[in-house]
Amino acid sequence: MTEREEISRGVAAGESCRQIAARLGRAPSTVSRELARNGGRHRYRAQAADAAAFRRAQRPKPAKLALEPRLRAVVEAKLARRWSPEQIAGWLPLAYPQDPVMRVSHETIYLSLFVQSRGALRRELQRCLRTGRAMRYPRAKRLPQGRGQLRDTLHISQRPAEAADRAVPGHWEGDLVFGRRPSAVGTLVERHSRYVLLFSLPEGVTAHQVRPALTAAVLRLPEQLRRSLTWDHGREMAEHLQFTIDSGVQVYFCDPRSPWQRGTNENTNGLLRQYLPKGADLRQLDQAALDAIAAELNGRPRQTLGFKTPSQALAEALR
Repeated sequence: MTEREEISRGVAAGESCRQIAARLGRAPSTVSRELARNGGRHRYRAQAADAAAFRRAQRPKPAKLALEPRLRAVVEAKLARRWSPEQIAGWLPLAYPQDPVMRVSHETIYLSLFVQSRGALRRELQRCLRTGRAMRYPRAKRLPQGRGQLRDTLHISQRPAEAADRAVPGHWEGDLVFGRRPSAVGTLVERHSRYVLLFSLPEGVTAHQVRPALTAAVLRLPEQLRRSLTWDHGREMAEHLQFTIDSGVQVYFCDPRSPWQRGTNENTNGLLRQYLPKGADLRQLDQAALDAIAAELNGRPRQTLGFKTPSQALAEALR
């Protein structure tokens, strides 16, 4: 609805489709089709266009999730466990390989949640989605906080080849996820399996406070899983040399302002926002609570793992 209002205002101001599209971050053809299917430039109205879009989303036949109660029950149960629609759609063929009824696309699940006239899934399950919103919106990336100048660092290009190609388990990416400042939680993700570890930082996020908490988290791991750690240039890692001495794990650092160089961790931090919202005081979460969050995330199927869970992928790698 918000974008349609912007289109309506742009049309009223005499803007071209290309100008409107540039402001919305859409293709000009998208704006042109939106106008054409809703009466053209002279008759376009945002509210009427939005209502027409919802009418067009309805089908003459009932939705599959409305017709198949067993499938609907499974989908609702997984949504309640905070699985994404894509994870559910990918997992169903693995869980029910001989049952063609137990198939549904992720777009069908989204439509059943957001277009309530389809009457298939309970509206309150929208809150179980990662964003918790009633509609889907594009998410802007935020750069990580707390960069500083670090000494005696090893660049990510010096990391072993086995870490870069994910061939061997035991190479990790790490970062801090901030809640209401200055509260934060430490996150570690294993590159081969996407297995997640979280550690609490109840005392603060300075280097002197992060190093012992990070060391304790790493030393909980079996020795064969302690090979390397990749981090950004945050000041919280100023004591990285002492961390390496204490843990035996070498730290490699990304280029400044290059979060994509530890993309596995960035992606995982986005998933963790479902549990660790930005406005929350994360100091209220003890290690047991963080372990429970990590266990739930490690029990979700991942598309990049062929819809295995990180726990399964790590267990297979350690056999």
